[in-house]
Amino acid sequence: MSPNGSDRSPRRPMRRKLLQALTAGLVLATATGCTYKDFPRLGMPTPTTEEAPRILSLWQGSWAAALAVGVLVWGLILWSAMFHRRSRTKVEVPPQTRYNMPIEALYTVVPIIIISVLFYFTARDETKLLSLDKKPDVTVNVVGFQWSWGFNYIENVPGVSGDAKTDTNLSAIPDRFKAAFPANAGGVYDVGTPGTRNPQTGNPGPTLWLPKGKTVRFVLTSRDVIHSFWVVPFLMKQDVIPGHANAFQVTPDKEGTFLGKCAELCGVDHSRMLFNVKVVSPAAYEQHLKDLAKKGQTGYIPAGIAQTSHEKNRETNNL
Repeated sequence: MSPNGSDRSPRRPMRRKLLQALTAGLVLATATGCTYKDFPRLGMPTPTTEEAPRILSLWQGSWAAALAVGVLVWGLILWSAMFHRRSRTKVEVPPQTRYNMPIEALYTVVPIIIISVLFYFTARDETKLLSLDKKPDVTVNVVGFQWSWGFNYIENVPGVSGDAKTDTNLSAIPDRFKAAFPANAGGVYDVGTPGTRNPQTGNPGPTLWLPKGKTVRFVLTSRDVIHSFWVVPFLMKQDVIPGHANAFQVTPDKEGTFLGKCAELCGVDHSRMLFNVKVVSPAAYEQHLKDLAKKGQTGYIPAGIAQTSHEKNRETNNL
């Protein structure tokens, strides 16, 4: 019996409060506005390239592992709080556990195993995603600058003469990337400002056109500071670094107009560095290149800051 004559256990109010807290937490966790169709992607955009599902799978696996660890930790905390809290009638210190080698080995080995597994899958997928062993169908030099984007389409366009491999405006691009350029590619370009709008959607920024089902290689260069090229539904982004060219490849598999942005804080108008990516049929893509040529947007805009000497040495030593 309790001191007031009631036979109610003093632990019942605490358990009732705990149950209420867990119920409230469950409501908050499930009332996020996500449908069952969105749950498998855990809020990530619908993939629109052949490579994006690999990235989504890596994130899902990481979140699943984190959730499993979290549930275990939360469970142990709640179990300890409910069943091993000090009794109101006892004030002595409970038995203390020190220098328990099996327990210490467990909480040392288990995190190492978790990190090793995550590292393996991350390294495996990163190696695959950054591989450039396949000759691309299309090459686009993406030029980042404060506060917008330019796109050099390195293509053989009818009626346009020139050679991307020797064009001085592309001198910032290393020879290892130029080796995959088409021969005698005069090319066309498009360049935007923060006030540029997509004529179909009204979304801000210039529009990069890509052909569906073709392997596209992005060669990323900067004119000033570090930017980051991120097409949201591609689930892939990479830094755009002055003096150092980066590259990656994707194969768009869904037509449509998608949003892109700079994902690196690059200055006062960073939030205005937006662009659009329009994936169309190969025929429509070829027609767009011809339309740019008719507008007089032939040749290439300056790609950016030339490759630094130490970066050239690094690449030479790694060949």
